[in-house]
Amino acid sequence: MPILVAEESQITNLKLMFGASGVKDNESLTTLSSEATIFDIIQSIIKAKSTEIESPFSVLDLRVLIDLMNKWTTKLPTVKPFFAVKCNPNISFLSALALLGSNFDCASPAEIKSVLSLGVSPDRIIYANPCKPESHINYAASFGVNVTTFDSIGEIEKIKKWHPNCELILRIKLEEETGARFCLGIKYGALLSEVPKLLKAADMAGLKVTGVAFHVGSMGADVQAYRGAILLAKTVFETASHLGMPKMKILNIGGGFASGSKFDEASSNINEAINSYFENEKDLVVIGEPGTYFAETAFTLATKVIGKRVRGELREYWIDDGIYGTLSTVNYDYFIITCSTLRFASKPENVTCKDTNTYASTVFGPTCDSTDTVLKKYPLPELEMNDWLVFSNMGAYTSSLGTNFNGFSSSAKNVYIACSSSSSVAR
Repeated sequence: MPILVAEESQITNLKLMFGASGVKDNESLTTLSSEATIFDIIQSIIKAKSTEIESPFSVLDLRVLIDLMNKWTTKLPTVKPFFAVKCNPNISFLSALALLGSNFDCASPAEIKSVLSLGVSPDRIIYANPCKPESHINYAASFGVNVTTFDSIGEIEKIKKWHPNCELILRIKLEEETGARFCLGIKYGALLSEVPKLLKAADMAGLKVTGVAFHVGSMGADVQAYRGAILLAKTVFETASHLGMPKMKILNIGGGFASGSKFDEASSNINEAINSYFENEKDLVVIGEPGTYFAETAFTLATKVIGKRVRGELREYWIDDGIYGTLSTVNYDYFIITCSTLRFASKPENVTCKDTNTYASTVFGPTCDSTDTVLKKYPLPELEMNDWLVFSNMGAYTSSLGTNFNGFSSSAKNVYIACSSSSSVAR
C-alpha cells in the first residue's frame, strides 16, 4: 500500500503514524507540495507509476479525515465516536481513525480482530450487534471486548453462558418513523413495552445493563428524530431505576450521520436533547457510531477506460471497476455521481463532466453482466482508451460491499494514502 505524503505543519511523520497499519518499510514514500489537490495527487500517482500502475485504485485523503474529526469534536464535544467498521474496513483508514482518537463499533470477530491488530485496546470497542452466534460471543470474551448490545431474551441467555462479565446496552426501537431510507428498526430494537421484561431478565441472569442504544436510520433521517429518540432512552433509564437496578451510564445515539449541512442540524438537535433530558446525569457517557460521516468523502476512486464504442451521438465506455466492486452503491437512488475525467495523452488535462462538447454516455463495469452499468446517458467529453474516470466520495460501503464476481477482486485494489492541501469539510 504506497504512501504519498503532503508536507504540512499539522501532520508530522505520517510514516510513523502508520507504523501499526500494515504499511511496510519497503513501500514507496513520495512527498508532494502543500498545494496539492486530490486531482494533483491522482495525476502524480498515474504519471509516476505509468508503467506499473494497477487500476482501479483509491486515494485516502488524510486531510479530509482530520477535518472531519475536528468538526465532530467541535459540533459534538460530549459524544465519543465509535466508527462503524462495516462501513469501510480498510486497515490504514482504521489506523488513522484510531490515532485521531476514534473508538470502534464492531459487529463480528473479523472486525474485532482487525481493530485489535492495530494495537487498539479492547475497551475502545463496542460489540454492537444485538444478535450474535454463541461462538462469536465467546470470541469477544476471550479478547476482553466487554460491552455489547442486546434486544431479546435469547441474547441474554447466550451472553450469560459465554460472557457473564460483559456489560449490556439495551437496543431500543423508535416509536415513530424517521424518514430514513435504511430503517434499522425493521431488524433490531426492543419495543418500549418489552423493556421492563428484558431488564428484569438481564438482572435475574446476573448481567449488568449499563446503557441504552438506538439508531434513527441511515440516509435521509429527519434530524428532529434524535430528540424523540433521546427522550425515549431517558424513559428506559428511568425504568431501570424504578426496577431497583444499578444506575445506567451509557447513551448510544447510533449512526446514520452524513458529513454535510445535515450534520450541523443533527448535532444541534442532539446537544439540545441531551441537555434537556439528561441535564442531571453528571456521569453520563454519550457515544455515537458514525460510519458514512468519516468514510464517504475521505476516499476518491480512479478507474481506467478499457473499452469504447461509438453509436451515432451516443458513446459507450468500459472501465475496470463496476457495480460488483467499488461502485456498488450506484445502484441506490440516493447515490449522487460526482465524476471527473483525467486524460494522459500528450499533456495531462483535467476535464470536468460539466464542460461543453459532451456526449450522452453509458459507462459499463468490467464484468460480463449487462446490469454492471455505472452511468447511463451521462454527459461526458469524448474519451479515449486509457483515459481515466475519477469518482469522488467513494469511501462508504464501497469496498466493503465489493465481490470477486467474474474473477474481478475488489479487495485486491490498491489504496494510496495522501494528504491534500485542503478539503471541502465545513468547520
